[in-house]
Amino acid sequence: MPNNENTKTKPIYLMKILLEKTDEDHPMSITDIIEELAKLNISAERKSLYSDIKLLKLFGLDVETYRSKTVGYYVASRDFELPELKLLVAAVQSSRFITSRKSAVLIDKLCKLTSEHEATKLQKYASVENRIKTTNESIFYSIDAIHGAINDNRKISFKYNEYTIGKTKKLRRNGEPYTISPYAMTWSNENYYLIGYYDRHNKISHFRVDRMSHV
Repeated sequence: MPNNENTKTKPIYLMKILLEKTDEDHPMSITDIIEELAKLNISAERKSLYSDIKLLKLFGLDVETYRSKTVGYYVASRDFELPELKLLVAAVQSSRFITSRKSAVLIDKLCKLTSEHEATKLQKYASVENRIKTTNESIFYSIDAIHGAINDNRKISFKYNEYTIGKTKKLRRNGEPYTISPYAMTWSNENYYLIGYYDRHNKISHFRVDRMSHV
């Protein structure tokens, strides 16, 4: 038996279904929508769905009607179009400072910004194998801390790593912290850099963010 509480949230689930399962090439008929809602234990009548679709349009969801032998509905535009998402996926792929694991997580989130049909196209661009990637999983927390310090006009301290000839990671200066007045962060040659005033050397210096730890 359909759940009355679920029925109250029918317009929300309808929006979710349209966003996830429709695009210009994949409209859904009212019958299809009723079947999808039934899988969620939500009953729906045709008349109520017409009203719900009208409500979603008033809310701002760009629902268009496809007319052929049957009438179908689909989301015509989204916050990100497929070419834009491909660009973002490519940027994540090529970013050395993002780990392979985090790259996969971010790409999966980007895929959820379009229909499941277009998401399969995105997945073709989503291979991150055989790419040079950092192994520093804490980099996103480091970036957040650095931006916070820049906004609050505060200094930061961190430990800095380098790689030996044998490709092993080693702390510079035996792990002694660096203290920097951060000014900005910049992207160059597929790496993310911190630019700041280094008191020890009395000059502006830059550091690769993926080599920083304990920020």
